[in-house]
Amino acid sequence: MKIFTNKTELQQYVSELHLAGKTVGFVPTMGALHQGHLSLLAQAKQQTDITVCSIFVNPTQFNDPKDLERYPRPIEADIAKLQQAGCHVLFNPPVTEMYADNEHWHLDIGDLEHLLEGKFRPGHYQGVMQVVHKLFTIVKPDFAFFGQKDYQQVMVIGQMVTLMHLPVKLVMCPIEREPDGLAMSSRNIHLTESNHQHALVLSKALYQAKENFAAGQSIADIEQEAKKLIEQEPEMVLEYFEMVDGDTLHLATEQTHHVVALVAAKAGATRLIDNVIIR
Repeated sequence: MKIFTNKTELQQYVSELHLAGKTVGFVPTMGALHQGHLSLLAQAKQQTDITVCSIFVNPTQFNDPKDLERYPRPIEADIAKLQQAGCHVLFNPPVTEMYADNEHWHLDIGDLEHLLEGKFRPGHYQGVMQVVHKLFTIVKPDFAFFGQKDYQQVMVIGQMVTLMHLPVKLVMCPIEREPDGLAMSSRNIHLTESNHQHALVLSKALYQAKENFAAGQSIADIEQEAKKLIEQEPEMVLEYFEMVDGDTLHLATEQTHHVVALVAAKAGATRLIDNVIIR
């Protein structure tokens, strides 16, 4: 595996690959890699000739400095996992390589930015778009692979790709779960054993919602039941549980063609998100 920390050197390398007719698959991450990330890499390897992974903890997408500070950064372990998974290229730049002083970024993507996650993490998606745009410009991938766990993020990046006419195809890959159902996340490392056990209520509520929807229960009743289930669970603080139109994130109705249930909650001090495609 080749490791780059300098964007110009990486650009040079990738342009040579493109000239040689190779397709490039890109998996952008913030490190602390788990099986979810490695499943994106496996998908990239299947679909493209060369897989590029980036590890960069992006400061502009954290609205809480404490959260940025405690974000795990086990780079040696991450490199070992990528090598084992057969990744071809790692881009692991310092912050100074990615940002100059006093940079400004704003892209209007409408209310997609302010719903759900956007309500609880103002400015977060501007930071996500800013860094992903930079990474796309450097790597120039043919395909970029993102996890369904960050469903809204995939939609935000898709909107940016459309608005800016970027020549990359996005691929959303299914959520990887622990055997007990908890969605894999780099933040799970912060959960105590007790937090972890109580956090299982999130996937339980989502799958119950899917079953109840299939059985013909109303969305209002399903949401109410799910919220109650999570709110009654010790150590859990619910932020939202919503069933939405999977194409717009506006509230779903029984007639909505593509329905997704999304949840965010704190387990102890750790914020978790999860979702299930209902229809």
